[in-house]
Amino acid sequence: MTRKERAMAYFREGYNCAQSVFLAFCDLTGFDQKTALRLAAPFGGGIGRQREVCGAVSGMCLVAGALYGYEDTNDKAAKAAHYKMVQELCEHFRQRAGGSIICRDLLGTEGRDTTATPADRTKAYYEKRPCVELVGEAADILDAYIKENPIA
Repeated sequence: MTRKERAMAYFREGYNCAQSVFLAFCDLTGFDQKTALRLAAPFGGGIGRQREVCGAVSGMCLVAGALYGYEDTNDKAAKAAHYKMVQELCEHFRQRAGGSIICRDLLGTEGRDTTATPADRTKAYYEKRPCVELVGEAADILDAYIKENPIA
């Protein structure tokens, strides 16, 4: 099973978008499933269901940080290189997702959502939302990046 397929399967199991992407890379990040789920939990629904940055993008960035992040706050070159990589990953996502990394834009909704209760995962839910495909795209983009830029 590819990472894309794995991430999509996790989403279909009920994990949020960020968790689904993050879980698909646990074998590389070294995080156990419980820790990965907790770290990525706040980012679902565009950060706590606020419909801000897409959770799939957040999950992709969490993995990118775990694998390629910088540690020395004084190393401006490393920081800049990391931010450039993240911007490139996000741009690839924008291109595949229709021009945005913002959850509400991707869902076609207006403004922030202020309800904390997630929608039930029904057949209609999966039919009207692009989330499962977006989770797959984020995992696919990151997987391709890792293949081109092996982890040191």
